[in-house]
Amino acid sequence: MNDVSNRRPLASRDTAWAGRISRWLAGTGITPNQISMLGMVSAALAFASFWAAGGSSGSLRILLLLLGAGFTQGRLLCNLFDGMVAIEAQKRAADGGFWNEFPDRISDVLILMGLALGAGEPSLGWAATAFAFLTAYTRELGVSCGLAADFSGPMAKQHRMAVVTGAALLTIFAPLFGGRDEVLVAALWVVAVGAALTALRRAVHLVAGLRRRG
Repeated sequence: MNDVSNRRPLASRDTAWAGRISRWLAGTGITPNQISMLGMVSAALAFASFWAAGGSSGSLRILLLLLGAGFTQGRLLCNLFDGMVAIEAQKRAADGGFWNEFPDRISDVLILMGLALGAGEPSLGWAATAFAFLTAYTRELGVSCGLAADFSGPMAKQHRMAVVTGAALLTIFAPLFGGRDEVLVAALWVVAVGAALTALRRAVHLVAGLRRRG
């Protein structure tokens, strides 16, 4: 994370707990790029947990769903702290722009496809992933055209991960109502459709911004 002006607006960045943790991380030898890499590791563990949950039942399935939800949030925490350590602690690196974006795309693939494979809906997972990529592409296209980064929703990164986390937790209770993966499938549809709408909205903003600029 190198560009202060194009940082994603996050309320959690201004909390006391986030400040304490970022200051602690800044005092260690860990770099922002390493935190970004750790985010990919967390996403990979979420992938494995969700996929394994698809072939499990009972208490093991509950544990795997909880782990998947936890690692999904771990990915977001890494996304939060890599930028905070890079900027607030003045640890920006020349290649920080790459490590700010590339791991996010890998993490999107891993988490969404892990959920999809666990639910037995790989095609839906690829659709959700493709539209998630399109939201990021549209944002970066705007930046490359000289506009401010557009982080608008309704299905930006933090929203996608909230849907995944919520679906994993709700699915734990699905057997009580005679269900199993319906919530996961519904979540993938929400992400896919919501991300498509987000990409369209950002595209409209981009074109309007270019026209205003003249």
